[in-house]
Amino acid sequence: MIGPDRLAEVLSRIAAAARAAGRDPAAVVLTAVSKQQPWAAIAPVLAAGQRVFGENRVREAADRWANRRPGVELRLIGPLQTNKAREAVALFDVIETLDRPRLADVLAGEIQRLGRAPQLLVQVNTGEEAQKGGVAASVADSFIDLCRRKYGLVVKGLMCIPPASEPSGPHFALLAKIARRNGLDGLSMGMSADFEAAIAFGATSVRIGAALFGARAGHG
Repeated sequence: MIGPDRLAEVLSRIAAAARAAGRDPAAVVLTAVSKQQPWAAIAPVLAAGQRVFGENRVREAADRWANRRPGVELRLIGPLQTNKAREAVALFDVIETLDRPRLADVLAGEIQRLGRAPQLLVQVNTGEEAQKGGVAASVADSFIDLCRRKYGLVVKGLMCIPPASEPSGPHFALLAKIARRNGLDGLSMGMSADFEAAIAFGATSVRIGAALFGARAGHG
């Protein structure tokens, strides 16, 4: 079965990259990016022991995982609209795309209302790309402080998606630097093409889709 074989290969590469960086392989979590994948592709990976999955859309994730949640950790790795915040807080264990004051305000209210607090990561737009979400690196410190002081949110870490046209290393280094000066230890960075570099820069979770499931139709 391709799914389990690919999972074993990715886990082996994660472990090797961690050891090469002088880190404990257990300190790096594999987030399997299940967004837009058919259940036939996800099921073998789940059966092989993978328990952390990343989704881009709240409704798609709710439909996919409605009756399959026991033992599974779900992470929202796509942009979150404020009108989906209540559903996201109820569904996800980790929300990695906190990126604006209005969303922080709404999430704080929903966390209080539901009595459930997913771990929160601030997305940093390290390349300052107009088409991507995330706060600019230059205002990341002030935004993290705002989340903590004004909205009472517990920020666990940071997430970034480097520009595809640039080397990833400097972006990973920048994210790690921002995390250190804000006392954060969670770093979600690195995807199929660059997760080993991300681990060298301190990633605590890597988001892997294509290397596990193959490229989606129309996505070479």
